[in-house]
Amino acid sequence: MIDTNGTNEARLTENPSADSEYIWSPDGSSIAFVSNRDGNNEIYVMDANGANQTRLTNNIARDRSPVWSRDGTRIAFVSNRDRNQEIYVMNADGSNQARLTNNVASDESPAWSPDGARIAFVSNRDANNEIYVMNADGLRQTRLTNNIARDESPAWSPDGARIAFISNRDGNNEIYVMDANGSNQRNLTRNGTSDSEFSWSHDSARIAFVSDRDGNFEIYVMGADGSNQTRLTKDPATDRSPVWSPNDSRIAFVSDRDGNLEIYVMGADGSNQTRLTSNPAWDWVPAWSP
Repeated sequence: MIDTNGTNEARLTENPSADSEYIWSPDGSSIAFVSNRDGNNEIYVMDANGANQTRLTNNIARDRSPVWSRDGTRIAFVSNRDRNQEIYVMNADGSNQARLTNNVASDESPAWSPDGARIAFVSNRDANNEIYVMNADGLRQTRLTNNIARDESPAWSPDGARIAFISNRDGNNEIYVMDANGSNQRNLTRNGTSDSEFSWSHDSARIAFVSDRDGNFEIYVMGADGSNQTRLTKDPATDRSPVWSPNDSRIAFVSDRDGNLEIYVMGADGSNQTRLTSNPAWDWVPAWSP
């Protein structure tokens, strides 16, 4: 994890696993994360410096995928505490945990709208993964996509006008975008390999993403309309997980180019690629504080 000065923040575990996940609060003061330190996956929160680690959920099920609302007062998450994957919400202190979805299918991948009024999510309630949206209280659940392919990983543009997502409707994973009401669905990328792991710039004008179109996973950037797709990294190792700095001038990412997963940063044009972390453990999933 990195702050805006590019320093290495607190490590969540001495030996992080691939199942670990964590995400900054909107003001950069707190980090929500998942840990199985108490025997099963629970959601925790801690200060940005690693202090005051506090468990928010406590049950025998698996709680995962915490996502902060834009105002930092609520956390949406996924749990199988009711025997299948459903989306829940709670206050940032863990109180008032409430189930938002309730059906026999799997509901996951919640994503808050910028105004906090709605949550996009993925469900297979109609026999395959589709993108849905609902009010933040769980009402008015509406399907936005409808096809026989998998539509996954919704993410609102920061201006709230569009939702980008991943779909294999053209035979392989590509990045798509649609208006926030589900209309005007269109390809942003189109090639014979996988395009995924995308991140909106804060001005909603560009999207950084990962592609293996050149034989290994590299970081690319494109306009929000799919134009000017440009490779930023070029290395025989794997480069993934791009995320924009608050002023959109830099992109943090993860690479194993030095033998294990470390966090790097570069200019938005791919210049000055610099390693920020250096140790034998994994450092990954960077997130800029605002």
